[in-house]
Amino acid sequence: MQQVAKMRNMTAIYLKCDDKLLLLYRQGSVVADEMWIGAAGGHFEPEELNDPKACVLREMKEELGLSEDSIKNLQLRYITLRNVKGEVRQNFYFFADLEDGEQKELTSNEGVLKWFTLQELQGLNMPFSARYMMDHYVEKGQFDDSLYGGISDGNKVVFTKMQEG
Repeated sequence: MQQVAKMRNMTAIYLKCDDKLLLLYRQGSVVADEMWIGAAGGHFEPEELNDPKACVLREMKEELGLSEDSIKNLQLRYITLRNVKGEVRQNFYFFADLEDGEQKELTSNEGVLKWFTLQELQGLNMPFSARYMMDHYVEKGQFDDSLYGGISDGNKVVFTKMQEG
């Protein structure tokens, strides 16, 4: 039986404007190089371990220059777990709308940003958990405001709606 050596906690934010999502083509990353990921995101700082919202807002500020005032309707929509080589990777995926009047031509110090319609997302190269999360979002998640939990079985990520209680 494989022992878990450590955890890797990460966040990502997908910004929405009109009928499009902003994604980043990440370049130079150890974990997700030359893949499409959320517009901003990254690893938790020690003081953020119990606060994924603080992490994603910090990453958004560092990578896009956007503050919390630049967005509206920020929601944690997906949490995924995946065991990779003895490391449990926990991802917190947030979605938010770009505030009306905000600049849509954003830049990032992490790679190239591009707006996509939901129909354009299917063939994009994404990290394993993000790919399944995005497929679920396009099929079901975009139609409600639920929080979904997803666990990798090694071949796919299986999602369930997380209810309070």
